Amino acid sequence: QVQVVESGGGSVEAGGALTLSCTASGFDLDDYAVGWFRQAPGLEREEGEGVSCINWDGSKTFVPKFLKGRFTASRDNAKNTAYLQMDNLKPEDTAMYYCAAAAYYNDYDGCTYVKHWGQGTLVTVSS
Repeated sequence: QVQVVESGGGSVEAGGALTLSCTASGFDLDDYAVGWFRQAPGLEREEGEGVSCINWDGSKTFVPKFLKGRFTASRDNAKNTAYLQMDNLKPEDTAMYYCAAAAYYNDYDGCTYVKHWGQGTLVTVSS
């Protein structure tokens, strides 16, 4: 059974840090790029935004300019797991964060053609 499971969300104060994990089962995660997307409260998932993408072997990462320096993507293919390190969190980072296995990575807008979505993990940042 194909599954993507996120973990590591929670509540933190502004300035804090969290590391999200994304573990795949039923398929090899290294066949895919891995993207992290977030959906702010009140929006549909389709209205969310990509916050990172990492290519299949971890040699390339994409983070939007407005998050560079705070969000870092990584992966451990031996564990079939990818990560999103989030530092200096701000209240506007509050959202449901989704991991996705995607067919393609590019340096301009990250992950495209998502094949498998996780169910999401909630991150709440208080001021």
